[in-house]
Amino acid sequence: MFKRISGPLYPLFIFFLTNLILLSISRVALGLWQSERIGELGNWFQLLLNGVRIDISALCWLFAPLIILSVLFSGKGKAGLVVQSIVKIGLVIESTFFLFMEFATPAFINTYDLRPNRLFVEYLSSPKEVFTMLWNGHLSALISAPILTALCAFLFWKLANYAFKNVAYPKWHGNLITRPLVFLLIGGITFLGARSSLQHRGINPAMVAFSPDPLVNSLVLSSGYSLLFAVQQMKDEGNAAEIYGKMPLEEVISTLKSVRNRPDSDYISTELPTLTHNQATYQGKPKNLVIILEESLGAQFIGTLGGKPLSPKIDELAKQGWLFENLYATGTRSVRGIEAVTASFTPTPARSVVKLPGSQQGFFTIAELLSQQGYHTSFIYGGEKHFDNMASFFYGNGFQQIIDEKDYVNPNFTGTWGVSDEDLFTKAHETFSQLHQQGKPFFSLVFTSSNHDPFEFPADKIELYEQPQATRNNAAKYADFATGQFFELAQKADYWHDTIFLIIADHDSRVGGAALVPIQHFHIPALILGKDIAPKRDPRLVSQIDMPTTLLSLIGVSGNYPMLGYDLTQPADPNRALMQYDKTFGYMRMQNGQLEAVILQQGKPAESYVYAKDSATLTPIANNETMQKQALAYSLWGSYAYKLHLYRSAETKK
Repeated sequence: MFKRISGPLYPLFIFFLTNLILLSISRVALGLWQSERIGELGNWFQLLLNGVRIDISALCWLFAPLIILSVLFSGKGKAGLVVQSIVKIGLVIESTFFLFMEFATPAFINTYDLRPNRLFVEYLSSPKEVFTMLWNGHLSALISAPILTALCAFLFWKLANYAFKNVAYPKWHGNLITRPLVFLLIGGITFLGARSSLQHRGINPAMVAFSPDPLVNSLVLSSGYSLLFAVQQMKDEGNAAEIYGKMPLEEVISTLKSVRNRPDSDYISTELPTLTHNQATYQGKPKNLVIILEESLGAQFIGTLGGKPLSPKIDELAKQGWLFENLYATGTRSVRGIEAVTASFTPTPARSVVKLPGSQQGFFTIAELLSQQGYHTSFIYGGEKHFDNMASFFYGNGFQQIIDEKDYVNPNFTGTWGVSDEDLFTKAHETFSQLHQQGKPFFSLVFTSSNHDPFEFPADKIELYEQPQATRNNAAKYADFATGQFFELAQKADYWHDTIFLIIADHDSRVGGAALVPIQHFHIPALILGKDIAPKRDPRLVSQIDMPTTLLSLIGVSGNYPMLGYDLTQPADPNRALMQYDKTFGYMRMQNGQLEAVILQQGKPAESYVYAKDSATLTPIANNETMQKQALAYSLWGSYAYKLHLYRSAETKK
C-alpha cells in the first residue's frame, strides 16, 4: 500500500532509511571503540541524536537532485525510464560513497584522531605515497575497505532493483494530487530537512558540537558529511573572518604592533604594513644557514625536554647549543611547519600557503631574501619534491636548487616516503662540502622523512625501544640517530666553522586528544648549533615563526622583511604561541604566573582557559578580552596578508 501511495518516492525513501540505519550503526560502532572519550550517558544521547540530525541533513542535500528528477520527470515512457535509471544509479553511488567513507574512518582516526576531513582530499594528490603508506602501515584497511565497498555497492544495486520494481507514477493532471503539488510538498520537506534549522544559518558542525574533545564532535558527523563539508570550506578558505569573527585590517595591524612592542618608526612601508628594517646582531662575515626540519619529532620524543628516552644524540647536542625549552609548532602538517620556519608566516584555517595558488611566486621567504644577498639556496629532501606542492612553492620563492629522491645514486635504503634519513644527511653533507669549496654562502632546508607512518628505516641501526621495528617510537629514535651521525660529520668538516644550524620539528606525531587544542602535542624541540653558539637553555615561550628572524640575525644578514617573528638574540620576550588545529585556533601566553590560552572555534565566541602543562588540561576562566583580541588579530592576519598580497618584500612586485 505504501509503495503504491508514495510512487516514485518509494525508492528514495527506502534508500534514505537504509542510509540512516547504516550510518547510525557505524556511529555506534565507532562510539563503542572510543567509549572512554565519549564518557557519560548524556554524551551518548547527544552523539546519536545529533548524528541522526546531521545524517538527515546530508542525505536531504545529496538526494535533492534525485528527488526533483523522480517527482517531475520519471515515468514509464522512454524519457521517464532514462530518468529512473539515472536516479537508480545515483542512489547506489551516493549510498556506496557514504559507506566507503565509514570503512575508511578507523584508519584515519588512528592517524589523525578525527574523522576524514580536508587532509583526506589533500592526500589524494599524492596517490603513490599514500598507497605505499597504506600498503606498509594499514594493509588491513587497504584490503578490507575496497572489498566491503564493492560488496555494499552490489547489495545496494540489488536493493535498487527491488525498490524500483512496479513503482506507480502520478500523472501531471487529472488527479487531486499531481506532480507539481507533490514536488512542492516534498521539496519543502527536503529543504527543511537539509537546513535542519529555522535559524538564520542552516545546520553545520559547530551547531552539533557539544564536547571539548574534537574527536567526539567529529563522531557526531558522518565521514561523508565531514569530507564534503571540508571540500565546501576549502572553496572559501581564504577568509578566516568567516570562521572566527571580523576585525578590520587596520585594527588587526594596530593590535599586532602593540603585541610586538616595536616603535612606529620601525615600520617602513604604508603599502606593506608589517614590513620593517631589521639589523642583525652578528656583524661579521655572513654565515651559512642550515635548517634541519625533523618530520614529526615532537617534544614527547626528546629526553632532555621531558619526553621518552629516544633522543640520546640530540640530548648530547643540546649541551653544546641553544635549546628552546618552550617552543610550539604552528600546526599539525609538514607544510604548516615549512611556512613557519622559512617565512615566519602565521597559521590560518586555510591550507598552508605552500599549497595555495596565490603564493606560488612573489611570496616572502628567507630563501628569497638570502638569494638576493648572494646565497646559494637549496631544499634537500629524501622523497619526491612534488609532494605537498613543495617544488612549486620553493622554486617560485627563492630556492634555486631542489634535491629529491631521483638525485640519490644507489641509496642504502628506500621506503614509502623516499630514501632514509642517513642517505639524506649523507647527500646534505656532500652538498655543503662542495658549496663551501666554491666559497659561496649557502642556505639549505633539509627535510627528513623516516619518522613518518609507516615508520620504515634500516634495520640494525639502533637498539629498538620496542617491538616490532616499525613503530612511532622506534622511528623517532632512528631519526635522532641519523641526526647525530650527520653532526659527527659536520663538526669535522670545514663548513662547520662558518655555518649556523637549526634542528627543529615540523610538528608532533599523531596530534590528537580530548582537548579543544591538544597543546602538549604542539610542543616541539628547537636547537641552534654552531661553532660560536654558546650553550644555553632558553625558557621563553616562543613559536616556530620566531626562528627565521632569529636565524637571520645570527648569520649576520640584515634586511627589510614582513615577518612577525621576534629576533630571539634580543632580550625581548615573545611570550606567545600560535597553534592551528584543523579549524580551531589556539593562542597562549604566560599571564600572572600561569599559562592562559584563548581558543577560537568556528562559528563560536572566543573562550579563555588556564593551561596546566603538567596535566595537559584546559580549565575555563573568565574571558580575557585583551588576549582574545590579540588571538583574533593573529588568526586573521595570515588571511589578510595572503588575499591582499601583503606578505612580500618591497622589491617584489604584486
